[in-house]
Formats: sequence, C-alpha cells, structure tokens
Amino acid sequence: MSNKNFKKNHKKTEQPKTDTQNQIVQWFPGHMAKTRRLIKESLPFVDLVTEIVDSRIPLSSSNPELEEMIGNKPRIVLLNKCDVADENATKQWVEYYKKKGIYALPVDCRSGKSLNAYLPLVREILKDKIQKNTEKGMVGKPLRVMVVGIPNTGKSSFINKMAGRNRAKVADKPGVTRSNSWFAVGNGIELLDTPGVLWPKFDDPKVGDKLAFIGSVKDEILDSETLALKLIAVLKTDYAERLTERFKITDFEELQDYEVLEMIGRKRGFLISGGEIDYERTSVILLDEYRAGKLGKLTLEYPREYE
Repeated sequence: MSNKNFKKNHKKTEQPKTDTQNQIVQWFPGHMAKTRRLIKESLPFVDLVTEIVDSRIPLSSSNPELEEMIGNKPRIVLLNKCDVADENATKQWVEYYKKKGIYALPVDCRSGKSLNAYLPLVREILKDKIQKNTEKGMVGKPLRVMVVGIPNTGKSSFINKMAGRNRAKVADKPGVTRSNSWFAVGNGIELLDTPGVLWPKFDDPKVGDKLAFIGSVKDEILDSETLALKLIAVLKTDYAERLTERFKITDFEELQDYEVLEMIGRKRGFLISGGEIDYERTSVILLDEYRAGKLGKLTLEYPREYE
C-alpha cells in the first residue's frame, strides 16, 4: 500500500478497509485437507494426542475440529511460547483446561523449558495402558503419541527437543511439515508428527486476526499495514504501557491507530523521500517485535472470555 493510499484509507476511520473475513478462504491450502484425513486415519494407532497451542492465544490457536476428531483419546495441551505470554494469564489457562479434564503444561519448545515434565506426564496419563500391556506380556511396548497443532505453533521444535536431534524440519514460516513422520524420543514413547492444519473458516474474524498476529497465517496473505493497525488497536486497549515502554508514546486516548504507527515510524527513523513514513517497514518491524516478545510478555485472550 502506498503512503498516499495509506493516509487516505486510515485518517478518517479507525477500521482498516481490508476485511480479514473476506480473506479466510485463502487460509486453508489444499494440503491441509489431506492433513485432516491423515489425522483421522492415524488416530486408531495412537494412545494419546498432544496438541501444541500458542500461550498467547490458546483457544484461537487450537483447531476447534480436533476435539470432535479425537473423541475420547487422552489429550495433553502444551502451552508453548510461555516465555512471551503473561504468566498470570497462563496460570489461568492451566486451570481452565484442568476443569475440562485436560492436562495443560506451559512450555517453551525452542529453549526446552519445562519439557522435562512431558514424558513423565505421558506415562502417568497412560499408566493403565502400560499396566494392561504388562499383563498381556507386552512389556516395553511403545506408547504412541500424535502431535498436532496449527502452523507455526512449535511442533517441529518440540519434536526436535524431545528426539535430541534435528530430524524434524523447523522454520519460522507456517506449513513446513507436509507429511506424517514418527520419532522415537526415549522412555518407550514414540511421537507422530503431523503437518500443521488450520480449519476451513473462522466464525469470529478476531480469531483470524490473532492467528495473523502470531504468524500462523502467511504474511503474504494479509496487508502488513492493516494487520499492524489491528495489533495497535489491541495493544492500546490492553497493553498501552508496553507501547510506552518500547516506543515512548503516551496519551493513546488522543491518538488514532494510524497516528501511533506514524509515531513508531518516526521514532525508529523509518523515513522515505520527502520525510514521509515508510509504513510498510514500520508495520513489519512492529509485527516482528511483537512475535519475538520484544514488547514484553503479552497474552491476547483470557479464559474469562470463554467461560
């Protein structure tokens, strides 16, 4: 979007003209339909399902089709990237899942934080299965765990840490793993990696925005300036102090979203010819810094919103 069009589109309104909901159909690549089928076909062969979600948006980063697909299979939810989420909010999410009979474990899959608790938890949940195997003379029969999650939530990083070697593909862009793969991780446990899969549509367009904020939707699909403005609107409401700390901006109630973006651009010196703000560069930097946790530990949804 050119600077001229940016100002024209955003100076008169707080709502960007790009409609996230109109773009949802592009967020379900063809390979994801295949992934859904692979998950359903593989479920009979696993003992437990581990879902990896983003601690900053646990429910928005959880596939709502999963619960129906897995039925009564035991489930562990790994609240990944807990190091960039609000710690108090994460504790609330652990209690939220506990009330639903689901085990939740805050972790950071890149650093390995708290992953030492994962295998003992799997064996504790499946202790009856282990006992039955023993009674049938199948001591040491591997426990099989399916690992699922939407793109870019950290599945490959998790498997790499658990396997102790970089056998699974890892990247910061969604959609890297395209086929099911098994990995032995020790202690009699095998992990089944599945490609990241979104779902066909979102009933709430805000869910799509949150997924885009954390990078689970490819950046090429959405206009970076529009997405940055939406993020600013959220941060102004819930984490204004973080914007002040990071960019030395105050009095948000007097500023429109595009004005905040302009101020960030000027403070960073992102200017082009004529002293105009480079809105695209400013937007990309803001999104990158949010995703990297440089704005602080931020959570964008809380259990109270869903209770």
